[in-house]
Amino acid sequence: NIKMTNKIMSEIRKIDNLVDLMTLTSFISDCKTMLGKSTLSVGDNVNVVQKTKKTPGTITKMNTSRAVVAIGGKDWIVPFSMLVKV
Repeated sequence: NIKMTNKIMSEIRKIDNLVDLMTLTSFISDCKTMLGKSTLSVGDNVNVVQKTKKTPGTITKMNTSRAVVAIGGKDWIVPFSMLVKV
């Protein structure tokens, strides 16, 4: 929901110290990992999202906090937080 996202971002901008921002960053990363674990599975086609590009691949194995993704004939270990299901 865009409206809720904009409201949350507005509240985050009001944070005035790095400790709270770092705590929030860690929490968001944990949430992304949990969401990735619950929505991804072996055989899923995914995009590995980096700052400037998306690389397609297929999940071949699920670990505790990372997945093994086959990309261009090679296996890469990728955090769930960087994966988006296609």
